Amino acid sequence: MKKNIAVIEGDGIGPEVTKQSVQVLNAIAQTFNHQFTYEYGLMGAIAIDKTGNPLPDETIDMCLKSDAILFGAIGDPKYDNDPTSKVRPEQGLLKLRKSLQLFANIRPVTTYSALHHLSPLKTKNIEGVDFVIYRELTGGIYFGKKEQNAEGTWALDECSYSKEEIERVAHLAFQMAQKRRKKLTLVDKANVLETSRLWRKIVKEIAASYADVELDFLFVDNAAMQIILNPKQFDVVLTENMFGDIISDEASVISGSLGLLPSASIGNGAALFEPIHGSYPQAAGKDIANPIGSILSAAMLLDHIGLGEEAALVREAVGWTLTNGFVTKDIDPVNFYLTSTLGELICDYVSGKIPGSLTRENIEYRKSTII
Repeated sequence: MKKNIAVIEGDGIGPEVTKQSVQVLNAIAQTFNHQFTYEYGLMGAIAIDKTGNPLPDETIDMCLKSDAILFGAIGDPKYDNDPTSKVRPEQGLLKLRKSLQLFANIRPVTTYSALHHLSPLKTKNIEGVDFVIYRELTGGIYFGKKEQNAEGTWALDECSYSKEEIERVAHLAFQMAQKRRKKLTLVDKANVLETSRLWRKIVKEIAASYADVELDFLFVDNAAMQIILNPKQFDVVLTENMFGDIISDEASVISGSLGLLPSASIGNGAALFEPIHGSYPQAAGKDIANPIGSILSAAMLLDHIGLGEEAALVREAVGWTLTNGFVTKDIDPVNFYLTSTLGELICDYVSGKIPGSLTRENIEYRKSTII
């Protein structure tokens, strides 16, 4: 298979973790006789610094021509600490979502038994947690009309949704539920918001076409509690843009580290794959960032282009490293491995260079020159 992959490394730790994902994709390509070609583009603070634009037109064109997009992270303290800045890194990501019509964000939430001790939740509550959040990505309050009076004493953020915007992401969520445990939970605030009442009405109508899927509803405040109290109850969660932004970040801590979880944004054009973490500028350039979220995002990319066996191998490799204690500093601040070391281990596993009988001691000795 031949595929063209657009790579946007972004800011902070983005280039470091994305580099590991590209190397893993190259290992997959070599092992399975595929051909992946890469084209690199700018977005975020680095794009502002170099071009004055958080998303240059050249990057949009590159993404439109690609088969998939691998993205790192955006953000920089000089913008985070200046809310009055008119040009911000986040504007680039919002514009890219609109330009590529990426209307659905998909965030799987899973746990690893070897890391249960890191979760703020009790082990008995997180064993077997496996659900996925479908968040509408291009509508709602983030994209609504915004106003503020000259005195700075009044402001408006408009939230609106159309039937079409709700339908297209709802169908994707129902289809995923059919492939999983056949349960879908709509998270809304239908007791207060008209937009939520519209969501509930349309999703109920769509449910008639998916008779094998059980549909239930939770108000967002209750959903936030249930994700902590009993996350095992969820299979597929469907929600609007802002609610999805909040509860997916909440759910991400279940696994024990923000660095572990991937995401995909899909729609009418090339899909985009990124770890859920931010740019973490404090760790940039130190080779200590966790690349797992980015590498698992690459696995989602492989799934998306029809390479399910290859994606499963990447996930198997990730599971092997975590089970055997090969983790980065966010997981174990004392006995940790470097970003590049972890990436190399996963590449070696994918390439068949790590037999099942190989011991931790042998690997530590072999890697001692770069640890």
